[in-house]
Amino acid sequence: MQLTPSPLLERITINPDIMAGRPTIKGTRLTVEYILNLLGHGSTPEDILAEYQEQTLEDILACLLFAAKTLENIESEQFWDKVA
Repeated sequence: MQLTPSPLLERITINPDIMAGRPTIKGTRLTVEYILNLLGHGSTPEDILAEYQEQTLEDILACLLFAAKTLENIESEQFWDKVA
């Protein structure tokens, strides 16, 4: 299964009225941060999918990609601030 970043990132939404504007999986109140914390504390994608049966592996991958893109942007901004 090969998905391009765009369709995956479309699974993540930011709405100021939901979870105080934190990025969430579209149509849920599950934040990207929450999913990343579950993974970081040892939960497997299978564990998460068993607990949140309406979610898909692509939702979890979208959270990981969103985090990677966010870090990529932060690092770029910090780099350019130092150069400028």
